[in-house]
Amino acid sequence: MRSFVFCSSLLLTVASAVAQSATVDAPLWNGKDLSGWHGQRTMDPVKFAAMPADKRGKLLAEDAASVAKHWRCEDGELINDGHGAFLTTDKEYGDAVFEIEYKTVAKADSGIYLRETPQVQIWDYTEAGGKWNIGADKGSGGLWNNKNNERFPPACYDKPFGEWNRMSIMIIGERVWVTLNNHTTVNGVRMENYWDRTKPMPKQGRLQLQTHGGEIRFRNMSVRELDGESANQFLASSDFHAYMPVFNGTDFTGWQGATDNYEIIDGAIRCKQGKGGNLFTNEVYQDFSVRCQFKVPPGGNNGLAMRYPGKGDPAYAGFELQVLDNTAKKYANLKPYQYHGSAYGMAPALRGYQRPVGQWNFQEVTMVGSRVTVELNGFLILDADLKDLKSNLPKHVGKDNAAGHFGFCGHNDAVSFRDIRIRGL
Repeated sequence: MRSFVFCSSLLLTVASAVAQSATVDAPLWNGKDLSGWHGQRTMDPVKFAAMPADKRGKLLAEDAASVAKHWRCEDGELINDGHGAFLTTDKEYGDAVFEIEYKTVAKADSGIYLRETPQVQIWDYTEAGGKWNIGADKGSGGLWNNKNNERFPPACYDKPFGEWNRMSIMIIGERVWVTLNNHTTVNGVRMENYWDRTKPMPKQGRLQLQTHGGEIRFRNMSVRELDGESANQFLASSDFHAYMPVFNGTDFTGWQGATDNYEIIDGAIRCKQGKGGNLFTNEVYQDFSVRCQFKVPPGGNNGLAMRYPGKGDPAYAGFELQVLDNTAKKYANLKPYQYHGSAYGMAPALRGYQRPVGQWNFQEVTMVGSRVTVELNGFLILDADLKDLKSNLPKHVGKDNAAGHFGFCGHNDAVSFRDIRIRGL
């Protein structure tokens, strides 16, 4: 599990890690009625959205009747009797921080669905509850539906039945942080897409309050939506001191190659428009993790030079991880292995996880042996073992290099990079 700076309140964490968010805390519930919420059963949101409108409308009407029967508002509390459709926000959320208070009863089993995906667990933690065999003894606040990543909290932090619990949840990309009663229960763990584990979590979705087996009450619910800049800064704050800066923000000390074809603008390395060439570190790396932020102009194209020997075209002499404006019309007919994050010529990355053109993105690339992973804005978009892959590039002699330089492969576009940090592994 990654080690993240994590305070007792996620909102305090964000406030300290982020200079200023573009949005402020807003109530999730008005404390009086169900305005802004509707009933919606648990279902793959992709399949739900693909339903014919009339069929989807029928299901929503049934769920609305279920909510009317099983949910009520009373004295500033939102109460469910343990049955019925899930209460679901009308609004979809991407990167966000949620603050929620709840209290429940013996035998109850509930949870918070993020982007309509299960779930941050809430349940009866006692032996009498009958679910110690599936982890209830470890307490609430975990990602119970994970299979390959961490599922359970480090300890049980639930308050006794009848007392209010306070839960803070932050999700950035598919990374999740949770505190329960000021104790960390999830610390930057990747939340798996329960509906299709071959894909990351959806970029956006509704928050749902699960109903399951016993009364649960909610109150004091709020949300802070995070803009890209805030999310980038928080992602960069994890293990911050383990990653050493390789660019000082002012000159090309520590770098070599086509320095005349790049410029430094506002603390970022930018390829000069109409220029190109390879800019790479003096240092050579074997196994390493590199973090940087990048920004592409419309139609922008560049690349990350990986294990580059210092001579020749990095795409052939080492290998290249593509940096590209995936949305540009001129790139509509590229091969799958030519889009952003792909191991060029070998392994295609998942698409759809870049921020809008002109905004900064946060990317982390990890190289261990022949395995390379690319995480973009908190989403894992590439996980490939290159030794098992045949390159589609002729004379690709460097894909299996054991070590080499790290750098950038300029292709005549003003693509920018900043906050470049490397951790040797």
